[in-house]
Amino acid sequence: MKTKPSPKPSPAPPASAAPEAERANSPARLLELYGQIVLIRRAEERLIAMFADGEVPGFIHLSIGQEAVSAGVMSALTAADTIASTHRGHGHAIAKGLPLDGFFAELLARNEGLCRGRGGSMHVADMSVGMLGANGIVGAGLSIALGSALAHKRLGRTAVAVAFFGDGALAEGLVHECMNMAALWRLPLLFVCENNGWSEFLPSDKQIAFKLKDLAAAYGIPHTSVDGNDVAAVADAAAEVVAAVRSQGPVVLECLTTRVRGHFEGDAQKYRDPAETETLSERDPLRIAARALARLGIGEESLEAVRARVEERIAAAVAAARAGTDPDFMAAKADVYTPAEAL
Repeated sequence: MKTKPSPKPSPAPPASAAPEAERANSPARLLELYGQIVLIRRAEERLIAMFADGEVPGFIHLSIGQEAVSAGVMSALTAADTIASTHRGHGHAIAKGLPLDGFFAELLARNEGLCRGRGGSMHVADMSVGMLGANGIVGAGLSIALGSALAHKRLGRTAVAVAFFGDGALAEGLVHECMNMAALWRLPLLFVCENNGWSEFLPSDKQIAFKLKDLAAAYGIPHTSVDGNDVAAVADAAAEVVAAVRSQGPVVLECLTTRVRGHFEGDAQKYRDPAETETLSERDPLRIAARALARLGIGEESLEAVRARVEERIAAAVAAARAGTDPDFMAAKADVYTPAEAL
C-alpha cells in the first residue's frame, strides 16, 4: 500500500460489487431503510407544523427530499464512527441514532434537550452516538470531521469520520484545505456532498465553476457519484466507500439529490421555476423506495405498519418534549461566564 496519494484517483469499487447478502435490495434490508426515511420525513413534517405554530424558536432548514442520503450513509457506519453535519442536519441526527425525545426537546429549547435546549436546530449534537454536531456556518463541519478523523488515526482506532456538506459549500476554501490535509495524511475521512443543485437561493452552477469529481482528482481522492434519492443505491455505495476509507484513506461520495422545501422554512422559493417543483414528487425517496419494495413483493400493508410505528414514536417524542422544562438562565450563564469570585 502506498503511503502517499497517487497523482490520479483510482475509482472506488462500484456498488454492484457488494455481496448480495449485504446489499440493500433484499426485502428486509430495504424495509428497514424505508422505515428510516419515513421517520426522518414525518419528523420534519411535524416540525413544519410546530414551527408554524410558534413552538420552535429560531429558523429551521429541512432535509425533505434528501432523506435517502442520511439513511443510506448512516447504514454503513458503526456507533464508533463520527459525523459532522450541516444547518440542514435533522436527517443526519435522526439516522445516526439520536434519541428522538431528546432531539425534539432540543428543537423546542427544553432543558431535557440533547444540548439542554441551547443548541437548537442548527447545533444539535450527541457525542454518545458520534454526532459531533450540526453547524450553522456553511462548510464549517468539514474541519471538525477532519479533526475527528485525525484523532481516529492517531489513537489507532478503526473508526471513520464523515463530513456532510452541500454543493453550495464548494465555494468555501475550507473544502480545499480539508481535502488537501486528508489526502496528505491519509485520514479515514469520508466527504459526503449532498448535491441538491442549490446554493441557498441560486443554482449552484451559477456560483461553482468546477465539478466535485475534478476537485477530488486534484487531491488524489477517489470520487463516487450515486443517485441520492434512491436509498438502496446510497446504502450500497456507502458500504463500499466506507470500507475503502477504513483501509485506504479519504473518499468523496457525491449524492445527487433534491431539495424540496426552500433554503429555510418559510422561504417562498420565488426564484424557482414552478415547472420544476411540479415534478419533484417523481424523485421522492419514499416513493422510489416503496416502488422498489413492491417489486420485491412487499405490499402496502407492510408499509402502512412501518408508517404507523413511526407515527407512534414521533407522537411520544413530541409529547415528552412539550412536557419538558425551560432552561435555567443562571445555569446557561455559568457555561459562558466564570463568576468573578472564582477568578
